[in-house]
Amino acid sequence: MAEGAEEGVGEEEAGRRDKLLPAGQPPPESRTPKALRQEAQRKWEKHVICLALGVTKTNYVAGRKGNRSRGGRLARLLNRGGGGDHGSGPRPQPGSRKMLPTTSMNSRLQGNGALNSRDAARHTAGAKRYKYLRRLFRFRQMDFEFAAWQMLYLFTSPQRVYRNFHYRKQTKDQWARDDPAFLVLLSIWLCVSTIGFGFVLDMGFFETIKLLLWVVFIDCVGVGLLISTLMWFISNKYLVKRQSRDYDVEWGYAFDVHLNAFYPLLVILHFIQLFFINYVIMTDTFIGYFVGNTLWLIAVGYYIYVTFLGYSALPFLKNTVILLYPFAPLILLYGLSLALGWNFTHTLCSFYKYRVK
Repeated sequence: MAEGAEEGVGEEEAGRRDKLLPAGQPPPESRTPKALRQEAQRKWEKHVICLALGVTKTNYVAGRKGNRSRGGRLARLLNRGGGGDHGSGPRPQPGSRKMLPTTSMNSRLQGNGALNSRDAARHTAGAKRYKYLRRLFRFRQMDFEFAAWQMLYLFTSPQRVYRNFHYRKQTKDQWARDDPAFLVLLSIWLCVSTIGFGFVLDMGFFETIKLLLWVVFIDCVGVGLLISTLMWFISNKYLVKRQSRDYDVEWGYAFDVHLNAFYPLLVILHFIQLFFINYVIMTDTFIGYFVGNTLWLIAVGYYIYVTFLGYSALPFLKNTVILLYPFAPLILLYGLSLALGWNFTHTLCSFYKYRVK
């Protein structure tokens, strides 16, 4: 009797479990480790694309129930494996790792993703710039959590940050960011670190404000515009594999690459270095300018490396390895500074004090 009751309970639990499983999906214990890994990979890719589009899990689930919102469009896009609003693509086979949307040749060309005439007006540089500036003061529409995630991975694994740019290209048809949350967080970092710099250098209130304005509008924005424009021109002129309007580097993407590379440099020189300025770096000893110049070497080297990763991530560019060539003069300058006793940080602090006079 007891054995019959246990068998009945087991069959009842199996029946309830089979009802909860999607149609055609075997129970977890009957699936192979390879199938479980593939399912986990698909769930992770869906999660990354949701982060890239700023769609929450609730909106995604609501979209699967028929809601025609952004979550609904994303759910249809992920479940079909392609198409979205531009067309429909083939449904991925079970176990396939290809979860990114693919479009047909009728709606889009190969290469940099040139749009047809119907969608061209919505993807012009002016339209993208207007959308970006419009969201700059709408903090509720910004994904600060995702921006903070990017800032963390710029130190630990910058390749993953640029992998997300690939997802944005395939989902929104643009390489550059359309969410200014990263720029807002970077501005906050600039303000906090510059105030700390003014405190370490014993600057007054108005001198610190002058230094803050200089760092934000000259060091970050002004120099960033100059470098981004220069890199945008060089990459489109000399690094594109095929000279065509369908293969070009967006200026907004060049500016994003600069911001990505500038953030680690800012943290190293304007935050970490503050703890060593008065007690180690500013002393007239070999240890002082060795520590200071080494921090400069790491910061500028990181800027060069992250910039190289940004342009090498674009599939239509060639010979991007030349962006690593500045490492040679950088190391040479570092060795000369140690031999001559030239303290980069001491020069920077003197320049900051001269600015605010």
